[in-house]
Amino acid sequence: MTTKVTKENYETEILQSDMPIVIDVYADWCGPCQQMKPLFEELAKELSEKYKFGILNIDETRELATTLNVSSIPTFIFIKDGQVTGKETGYMSKDILKEKIEGHLD
Repeated sequence: MTTKVTKENYETEILQSDMPIVIDVYADWCGPCQQMKPLFEELAKELSEKYKFGILNIDETRELATTLNVSSIPTFIFIKDGQVTGKETGYMSKDILKEKIEGHLD
């Protein structure tokens, strides 16, 4: 399951999360973002015991995306204990994304 990240819930859902979290920053009009969506959702189901998964629509939450220094999409932001531990940008396979999640959050 994924959590929709907004300016209103960012502090409670992300910064105060007791689990490491990965956020998918996307846009509905972005082709690579749409290709990543089912892979991200599959990983959210597979890894839900260990990580939290969030989605952030850049068009709806541009101010927050700017705060997170997102300059292109899709961007995956990895946060542990309220701190950004890494970012990855662009399309990647499910296996590579899983490796990135584990690498940045374990």
